[in-house]
Amino acid sequence: MNDELAEMARAAGLRRIHVLAWRDLADVEAGGSEVHAAEVLRRWADAGIDVTMRTSYAQGHPPEGVRDGYRVIRKHGRFMVFPTSVISEVLGRTGPSDGLVEYWNGTPYLSPLWSRRPHVTVVHHVHKDMWRLVLDEKLAPWGELVERRLAPPVYRRTRLVTLSESSRRELVDYLHFSPERITVVPPGIDSRFTAKGAKSPTPLVVSVGRLMAPKRFDELIRVVAEVREQHPSLQLVIVGDGYERLALEQQISDLDAVDWIRLAGHVSDEELITLYRQAWLIASASIAEGWGMTLTEAAACGTPSVATRISGHLDSVVDGRSGMLADSSRDLAEKMSAVIGDEDLRLRLSEGARKHAASLTWDATAIGVLTPLAAEAMRRHLRSGERS
Repeated sequence: MNDELAEMARAAGLRRIHVLAWRDLADVEAGGSEVHAAEVLRRWADAGIDVTMRTSYAQGHPPEGVRDGYRVIRKHGRFMVFPTSVISEVLGRTGPSDGLVEYWNGTPYLSPLWSRRPHVTVVHHVHKDMWRLVLDEKLAPWGELVERRLAPPVYRRTRLVTLSESSRRELVDYLHFSPERITVVPPGIDSRFTAKGAKSPTPLVVSVGRLMAPKRFDELIRVVAEVREQHPSLQLVIVGDGYERLALEQQISDLDAVDWIRLAGHVSDEELITLYRQAWLIASASIAEGWGMTLTEAAACGTPSVATRISGHLDSVVDGRSGMLADSSRDLAEKMSAVIGDEDLRLRLSEGARKHAASLTWDATAIGVLTPLAAEAMRRHLRSGERS
């Protein structure tokens, strides 16, 4: 894989690549987008590409460092990182580069306006209704305006990379991007996620993600409480942290559910894998995902999913084979109950989950993201040669 990446970068003249992202993997609120960047950039660095990533300050971490062979610059806060990163790139303060990758996570860096290098933009998903959940009522309309009206014209001629066919359809239908300029590259699964050991002796539902409104952990708790009426020994473990934690703790207390719902917070990789393996199912009530990375991680551990039928989940879950997708909270409860109550169904979905997960590797993702960047670089070289 390293040889293929190295040859592709060499042929395209991509010796040095700069990456702009909102958050770093070291950030306490890092999620799927940050994992994606870290896995891809590590493989690029292993292939000999000089990679520099610029992002916002991460609490407790130095402003500059090296991780897995690539340079990380963490400066300025969540809002100031956008103008300061652009200024730094325009003035060349982080050194020269042959290509640029922008992670558009809600707020764009608008790289097509100021970068003349070959570049691609990675868009995990369209935010749409998420703005009203993550911003106050005065700022939410501005987020919607930037995403839907102001930014798309800037990126019309830019090559986009997204994680799933369902996210690609949203980019086309909602933001009106040309489908020909969008490349779908699914995220991978680390090899440490494997199916070993025994399931929990009693029903165990696991859910993983940042404790934020769009993930709808409050709704998931209500749904699982309903399911528990039919399966009284059911336990729920929610992994992750975030600003919704206090509200969820209060909800759990109000439901008198402290003895069967655990907010695990951040856990080690070993504990996460153990939970994936022990769970009878992994659940998500999220309203927006670029993929559903935790669902495919659990799938690799032999655990099927029951999740909302949204973009991202439509691709990370093969409905009826690796898990089940639900159209409403009522449907979510019914399908959870069905999976918990039917061992044959669980075993069939578990086998389907393992098979689906086996097709997803980070090596393929690293190659898939570099491919459109290399194609853009080679296209520009050809055009430059024709002019000369």
